[in-house]
Amino acid sequence: MKLTKICDGLEFPEGPIAMADGSVILVEIKRQTLSRVHPDRQIEVIAELGGGPNGAAVGPDGMIYVCNNGGFIWTTQDGITRPIGTPDDYVTGSIQRVDPHTGAFETIYEACDGQPLRGPNDIVFDAQGGFYFTDLGKTTSEYVHHGAFYYAKTDGSDIRRVHAPMITPNGIGLSPDDKTVHVAETRTGRVWSFDLIAPGQIAPVRFDMPGRLVATLPEYQLLDSLAVQADGQICVATLMRGGISVVPLDGGEVTFLEVPGDPYITNICFGGTDMQDAWITASGTGCLYHTRWPSAGLKLHFNG
Repeated sequence: MKLTKICDGLEFPEGPIAMADGSVILVEIKRQTLSRVHPDRQIEVIAELGGGPNGAAVGPDGMIYVCNNGGFIWTTQDGITRPIGTPDDYVTGSIQRVDPHTGAFETIYEACDGQPLRGPNDIVFDAQGGFYFTDLGKTTSEYVHHGAFYYAKTDGSDIRRVHAPMITPNGIGLSPDDKTVHVAETRTGRVWSFDLIAPGQIAPVRFDMPGRLVATLPEYQLLDSLAVQADGQICVATLMRGGISVVPLDGGEVTFLEVPGDPYITNICFGGTDMQDAWITASGTGCLYHTRWPSAGLKLHFNG
């Protein structure tokens, strides 16, 4: 895999979105912004969102919907920046809607059924214009919240908890036919799939299993965001090992593509006319990379 560094100097980038004009919109969690990397590699701040803007996606109205985890404590060691806990000024997580042209934004969700959102993380839209998102939870030196994934409408009128509890659910994506939702758990290194029977509603799962287990990565590999290929295989960013794991749905061998120099490879997104252009965030070193991917990525329902 030949990688081209598009830019560096980003402050823990995640949530890349390949836009039609050739730019990439992403979040900078540490900088607390939604930003745009232009084709000439210049970085523009779209909005200063506060907290910890994390996953991002284009909605049916052209707005950018951002999962805000509420913020982290940060450390840098040996040139690698990483989050290590929850700050004293943390209040809650939220879902924000941002106008990519003006930078104006609003918070549309902070709670579900009276329970605050803890650490919203990754997001994907379905064909109906609703969105699924994960809530990783928050961590302190004494506890880790259970996580969950949710379904919500863009107008702020409805949010529902689809499945809980989960252990640090992070990446989320839909199958090409929109009939399955995939979720990657960070700390377990597992990818789960859930059959959908209606928007925001999954089929019953076994009492002793969180979902249908697709893969468990061996050794100390942690999982972050994910994207789906056009053939249905799941590309999940793999922390510690530093790269992208391609997970087949049939239980076959997982393929790994390394991104050297950074253990915090957090996201991949697809774009271009053939959907084989891929952008990868190397968050620990603050870099955005481009490569040509071996297979076409799944075209999202809404894009810029």
